Amino acid sequence: MKFEVTILGSSAALPTLQRNSTAQFVTCCNRSILIDCGEGTQMQMRKFGVRFQRLDIILISHLHGDHFFGLVGLLSTMRLLGRDAKLTIICPKGLPEIIVQQLEVGHAQLDFDIRFIELTGKEHEVVYEDKSMLIETVPLKHKIPTNGFVIREKPKERKMRKESLEHPLMKVEYIHRLKKGEDIVTESGDVLKSLELTDASKPACSYAYCSDTAYAEKIIPFIKDVTVLYHEATFTEQHRELAKATMHSTAKQAAEIARQANVSRLYLGHLSARYADGKQHEEEAKEVFSNTIYVEDGMSFLVEN
Repeated sequence: MKFEVTILGSSAALPTLQRNSTAQFVTCCNRSILIDCGEGTQMQMRKFGVRFQRLDIILISHLHGDHFFGLVGLLSTMRLLGRDAKLTIICPKGLPEIIVQQLEVGHAQLDFDIRFIELTGKEHEVVYEDKSMLIETVPLKHKIPTNGFVIREKPKERKMRKESLEHPLMKVEYIHRLKKGEDIVTESGDVLKSLELTDASKPACSYAYCSDTAYAEKIIPFIKDVTVLYHEATFTEQHRELAKATMHSTAKQAAEIARQANVSRLYLGHLSARYADGKQHEEEAKEVFSNTIYVEDGMSFLVEN
């Protein structure tokens, strides 16, 4: 499965006819991940062809409503569609109680298990890991405890060359070790060198999601060298003081973070409803970091080098 991001919602607190509240769907290493779940997210999933039951993990950044008000409705719909697979929700402390109370008041009994992993928003930590990928948190700078997330592919094994499999000294038990980069000393004392018998796989890629946050250089070590950075850009420079007062970022500030973090590409989102589009955001950001684009609902892009 491709490492791909679909933007389900790219607006700040107030949704518009063009931009829904924040939500993103990410596929990585055969895992389906929803990041944030603003009001109307399940409708956006239907609109853009995202299947509900594919979800393995939901990440909620913080407890401002435009980032989680759609969650209870989504869970209820999953129940109605017959979901029975376990779901992991990684979220701020306190959200499980909110979800349980809403479901109880709405007389909605889920038929599948939810594993909640609660976060404080104060520490960088690995919150999910399997053999192919991991998810880390990035403590952001906002009015309430808020996490960004980095989704990383683990380094991939090298690939055996076809002709190497026909090497006279090759044994089946050597293949896995050679693909891991190990050299083999055979019983006869001969050396099979991994670099001579295998080819490098595609480099592992990474995706960083940082919304909502004021300008914060403290996050740079956690997102250093990521393939793609999504960073909130609620305001343009015209409203820089408003960004400071509300603990959000301007597009130019997001670009400065991208430049210092040496990321490959920057995507801007979480735009205030006062802007018809993100063209000005993009222009201002490109003055600092040229490989920048603003996102729109329904946009999909690959996380690749």
